[in-house]
Amino acid sequence: MRVNHAGEIAAQALYHGQALVARSQATRELLLKAAREESDHLAWCETRLRELDSRPSLLNPLWYAGSFAIGALAALMGDRTSLGFVVETERQVEGHLDEHLGRLPAGDSRSRAILQTMRTDEMAHGASARASGATQLPSAVGALMRRTARVLTSTAYWI
Repeated sequence: MRVNHAGEIAAQALYHGQALVARSQATRELLLKAAREESDHLAWCETRLRELDSRPSLLNPLWYAGSFAIGALAALMGDRTSLGFVVETERQVEGHLDEHLGRLPAGDSRSRAILQTMRTDEMAHGASARASGATQLPSAVGALMRRTARVLTSTAYWI
């Protein structure tokens, strides 16, 4: 759950960075709406961490700062590219959540319910960005995003 919490910190930061630099009000509103929904996810993960007698990643400020900068950089390339970044991010998050759901103990229905709801919301964020004119990112960008996410997930698990 710590990894999911760190991912929600990063998602909020991405959307905040993108919204700051968004060119159109419609894109800014879409990003801020997604960030608000990520706040709900963050709260659910935080509550679940406490229930599991665990703690958030100590590196959360780093995840936020780095993700904010990445989001702002993506948005500097224009709204359509920024929305494409949302589509790719959410596609990768959906895959992560699928993997996590597959590894959960069968009896952990509370975590399962949280992750399934988050998955549904993440898919909706991607679909909304796609419907708003997202461009397809080059495959190299997706690969770089996967490597970056792997650093976050593997590090947040331990620290």
